Amino acid sequence: MEQSYDVVIAGGAAMGSATAYFLGANPDFDGSVLVVERDPTYEKCSTSLSFGGIRQQFSTPENVLLSMFGAEFARNAGDWLEVDGDRPDVSFREQGYLFLATEQGHPILEENYRMQRELEAQVELLSPEQMSERFPWLNIEGLASGCFGFRNEGWIDPYALLQAMRRKARALGATYIHDEVVGIAKSDGRISGIELRDGGTVRCGHVVNAAGWRGGKVASMLDIDLPVGPRKRMAFVFDCRDDLSHLPLTVDPTGVAFRPEGRQFIASVSPPEDQDPECDDFEEDLSQFDDIVWPALANRIPAFEAIKMTGSWVGHYDYNSFDHNGIIGVHPSVDGFYFCNGFSGHGIQQSPAAGRAISELISYGGYRSIDLTRFGYERIADNKPLKEANVV
Repeated sequence: MEQSYDVVIAGGAAMGSATAYFLGANPDFDGSVLVVERDPTYEKCSTSLSFGGIRQQFSTPENVLLSMFGAEFARNAGDWLEVDGDRPDVSFREQGYLFLATEQGHPILEENYRMQRELEAQVELLSPEQMSERFPWLNIEGLASGCFGFRNEGWIDPYALLQAMRRKARALGATYIHDEVVGIAKSDGRISGIELRDGGTVRCGHVVNAAGWRGGKVASMLDIDLPVGPRKRMAFVFDCRDDLSHLPLTVDPTGVAFRPEGRQFIASVSPPEDQDPECDDFEEDLSQFDDIVWPALANRIPAFEAIKMTGSWVGHYDYNSFDHNGIIGVHPSVDGFYFCNGFSGHGIQQSPAAGRAISELISYGGYRSIDLTRFGYERIADNKPLKEANVV
């Protein structure tokens, strides 16, 4: 017997579960929701393997606003996502982000800071002397400035947020199945159904592409060229003798980023774009730590000169190679097909606002909270990139 749902969401990680939650929580939406997830363990999904960072420090205003709501959502997750008296805790560690800049990078940092302040982001622009006083553990040699987010910035437990949104979405009526969307049908320019790998066909009027780094493959089922694919990222765990568990998540001018993880630390770096091919394997390259990460850490934090790597893992960005910004909205010529893709490493923090945005488009046909029109697919079709500079 053919199944029928109003909305099918391809992908049940952070973006898909946030969309399902906000649809279910909206009293103006009375439709049915099916979430299709190919790996219900979420063991290898980008959400589970992320740093869990939340920051307002972006170069694109929409990203600032998306992440400001993400911080509010994380802080009040117990209120938003309570089920049967169980109030989830996503472990929001509001210890801030510290972006460091050389003389060359200072003008961009300052420009971004002014835009962020106009949006009421809680950030401070600091001189080297101010940083030395505020952060005595920091080597300020070669630095011209730093920008510190003292509120609404830090990190969460991304797996806890995912599971809490998923549980709440199910409590609100969403159906989750272990399967994979392998085909999408349309009729007269509108979505009419999907084909599942194991479960046959499902009739529907709306399909949300929330498939993470597989988003490009889902879009290709409708012959849509979506510049989203996987980019491999290494994360390294290390010990330090000194207790620096109070440090903010710090981004060095080299691109190396690190933060505390309990009494340990984790660090990562994104390679140059011309050395960052599309890649979906989980093979580790430990030489990256010795050649790039550790030298940057030892230079910037004297206490990190004598650290010991104790572990590592590989995850993947759902990387938008066009302009590094999320792609959100309905397709301009395929009615009922929605994008929620390509967040390029800042998806977990923006998933609540992105899921809310998609739910607004489905329920009302337009945005009610944050106007994300500039993040629509049209900019890709028109070859007009909206570049995000602060990709970590």
